[in-house]
Amino acid sequence: MTVKSPLAVLLCLLTATLGAQTAQRATPIHTAPEVTAPVVKLVKPGEDLPAASPTGTAPAGWSAVVLPGPHELFVRNSDIGKDLDIKPGSSLRADPKSDAAELTTFQAGDEAEITGLRGRWTQIRLNRDVIAYVQGTSAPAVQRTAPVVTTAPVTDAPYSAGSNTSPVVNPTPRPAVGRPVDRTASDRSSLAALPRLFEGKLASTRVPLRPRRPYDFALEAEDGTRFAYLDLTKLLLTEQIEKYIDRTVVVYGVARPVPDTKDIVIAVESLQLR
Repeated sequence: MTVKSPLAVLLCLLTATLGAQTAQRATPIHTAPEVTAPVVKLVKPGEDLPAASPTGTAPAGWSAVVLPGPHELFVRNSDIGKDLDIKPGSSLRADPKSDAAELTTFQAGDEAEITGLRGRWTQIRLNRDVIAYVQGTSAPAVQRTAPVVTTAPVTDAPYSAGSNTSPVVNPTPRPAVGRPVDRTASDRSSLAALPRLFEGKLASTRVPLRPRRPYDFALEAEDGTRFAYLDLTKLLLTEQIEKYIDRTVVVYGVARPVPDTKDIVIAVESLQLR
């Protein structure tokens, strides 16, 4: 049986105490013990605060806490080597942006899995805990009461004198159920240009001794039939795509017809494992 030192017992008690605390107000969790540091999580009133870190240190008025993994984070493509290993010391951010909150840095020995691509960024799943910081709760919280919003009943009945329902000025006609909505050609073009989510199995179209397809990758249905090519030029780091072949993925992008064919191609803006 292992006997713990008094200091270890005290740390365990402190961890359990903070972990059992309930937030009395909205409590931001910061990446650093500074009020101006980015917020990575907001604990709502009534939710449990993160457990205290037995190893992390913080200045007076702050507490180091543990955010348990795994964490979905983003790393720059330039910080990934040819063998798809993340370079130690690379910044791991909460969003695929240079000004996004840096939650931690990648350390030698960390376990991480590539889960998606987002332009110049690679999405990873970091399998370890992360240290963050909570400011002391002794400062009084500013309470603001949201105004009460009242909703009027919706009715199709015409306005009549003496009723409590205000008349509707120039009401927009609603389409009848089962009938198509009238749209102009520009409306249809605008709607078609909107990005959408598509799901399917990623497949390579490159086959030895056969003519090359217009695009090297495609999405397939469950029965193996291709329903769209994939234009991956916006992802930049295309050498990682090989890891996703024959796996179900979700892509986000704009679908458009391939000129002079009946095929469809999706201009992919992001790609993630299902």
